[in-house]
Amino acid sequence: MKFPSLFSPLEIGPYQLQHRVVMAPLTRMRAEKPSLAPRPLNVEYYAQRATAGGLIVAEASPVAATAFGSPGVPGIYSDAQIKGWREVVDAVHAKGGVIFLQLWHVGRVSHSSFQPGGVLPVAPSAVPISPDLKTMTADGKVTTYETPRALETSEVAGVVEAFRQAAANAKAAGFDGVEIHGANGYLLEQFLQSCSNLRTDQYGGSIENRARLLLEITQAAVEVWGANRVGVRLSPYGIANDSGEPDPMPLYTHVVQSLNPLGLAYLHFIEPRSSGAGRAEVNWQNVPSAMMLFRPIWKGILIAAGGFTGETADAAISAGHADAVAFGRIFISNPDLPRRLREGLPLTPYNRATFYGGEAAGYTDYPVYGELEKA
Repeated sequence: MKFPSLFSPLEIGPYQLQHRVVMAPLTRMRAEKPSLAPRPLNVEYYAQRATAGGLIVAEASPVAATAFGSPGVPGIYSDAQIKGWREVVDAVHAKGGVIFLQLWHVGRVSHSSFQPGGVLPVAPSAVPISPDLKTMTADGKVTTYETPRALETSEVAGVVEAFRQAAANAKAAGFDGVEIHGANGYLLEQFLQSCSNLRTDQYGGSIENRARLLLEITQAAVEVWGANRVGVRLSPYGIANDSGEPDPMPLYTHVVQSLNPLGLAYLHFIEPRSSGAGRAEVNWQNVPSAMMLFRPIWKGILIAAGGFTGETADAAISAGHADAVAFGRIFISNPDLPRRLREGLPLTPYNRATFYGGEAAGYTDYPVYGELEKA
């Protein structure tokens, strides 16, 4: 067996994993329309990638109709979506897998065409994303981002409640836990970072105030699930979606230290070298390592993600820098990724052009090892 550290057992919350190859949350934009509920094609996709004692973090799912910024992503706020996700969960459980759902609000990384009534998307402050970055409207036109509307202080509690209800909906769908998406320049990271949060109320200004919303939402999920079934994802030193804190260490040290006492299932870091990888093929050089910086601070299970190979994942776990490693792009093209890594089998390259939207091509048509030889 290759990579003995990667294929050693691990306890995450109440779940006993048989290996440490985690499937990362991957936006694929293939939900049913207009319901934005998972459909049989999504069930097949997740079932293909499920393994006994393996953890899947399902794709980021908007917690409300106002939380969208991309077409065709599945939500977690309607009965139809709960039903569709239940079929996904049942298929993963049938193979002995464990599956968490990532809860998502994009904030300013949206466009009025995605918003009910065509209103402006919301954010901590009316700070637009750089015009150098482009977005796509709901009807497929490429444009610049709009200046978002700043949330009123009285509206923030509604955001917390949307996450709380989404956590309850994920429980109703049969998930094993939830992950709070506090990374990649979306709403919760917009509140965290001083470049996008210019507020002067209790949710802005000091680091403690900017971290308040993330901590309130995490606590809401804990109240639904219990702490050992809740994870949080962060991207310190990331630059996705025009994010980036001038001095990330004080901010993220405070966040990690504030999460420590909760007893969460895990903390999930995106390595800065892969920040923005959803938009393009990137491997930033001479950037810090999130797992190296925060492993000494974080007392619980740490999952690292972003540009890992079998070799580097095994080395990170062996050295104690991470407890598990989440794989994204190579899990898309290798539905049997854990087996291929464990047995040293060659990997199928992915086709980035088929990552987002579409049907089976580039989604469920990647073969498991040996299928091509038999054909």
